[in-house]
Amino acid sequence: MRSPVSGIVTLLGLLLVVIVGYMSLFTVAQTEQTIVLQFGKPVDVVTDPGLHFKAPWNSVINIDKRILDLENPSQEAIASDQKRLVVDAFARYRIKDALRFYQSIGSIQAANIQLTTLLNAALRRVLGEVTFINVVRDDREKLMQRIRDQLDHEADGYGIQVVDVRIRRADLPEQNSQAVYLRMKTEREREAAEFRAQGGQKAQEIRSKADREATVIEAEARSLAEQTRGVGDAERNRLFAEAYGQDADFFSFYRSMTAYENGLRANDTRFLLRPDSDFFRFFGNPSGKTATTTPAKP
Repeated sequence: MRSPVSGIVTLLGLLLVVIVGYMSLFTVAQTEQTIVLQFGKPVDVVTDPGLHFKAPWNSVINIDKRILDLENPSQEAIASDQKRLVVDAFARYRIKDALRFYQSIGSIQAANIQLTTLLNAALRRVLGEVTFINVVRDDREKLMQRIRDQLDHEADGYGIQVVDVRIRRADLPEQNSQAVYLRMKTEREREAAEFRAQGGQKAQEIRSKADREATVIEAEARSLAEQTRGVGDAERNRLFAEAYGQDADFFSFYRSMTAYENGLRANDTRFLLRPDSDFFRFFGNPSGKTATTTPAKP
């Protein structure tokens, strides 16, 4: 028979094996890289994800290998034309050498502090070499590339690779922005007043030209109308003359009837004429001939 003591020893041995085996295994996630430490000193760097082995007395430190964000507070910089700028920038970086990173900085929090200092210095150096217009409009992409290259070069000693640097906003300080805004507003108002004055002058020229052309067209139309009326009157007189030549008595009768029609209108039939006037010759004689009086014989 086995004694109780041997069973306890066997159980303790199995427990010790389990503990040692557990302490000898560690896992590496896909988003991490691991440094194996032996008595505080790094002895290995594991970047492949999965299950790995180590000595039971060794410890591990996991370091993120994803692209990390660095949000930089707004900073003031002075351009080469001595204009002050408020620059809001951010960076993207990743840890490419875990061992160097651990030996030089040690943590992501410390890396953010160090990179913020380096980023601000790079911003001031690069932006101090160009003008305000280059920053806000002309060469923004090139300037961000230069800042990224400088920051990447300085961060390389810490095992860090700077992926990208972006200037989110680059503008004048608030008081300067207000002054520029008021100056731009005044300039736009002056230009608007000038445009309105030019438009009023142009409108007056167009109206004057239109009035002049209208006067000329009206005069030409009136002249043409008078000419046409004169031609019509001449044609009418010619026709009347021909008609008169064909039948003088009828023409005289027609003229008299027209005169009666025009003269004897409704509510106004008063004439200051002698009864024996030639105007009334068709009232006494339908032929319009004046009756001749035969002188009395002696």
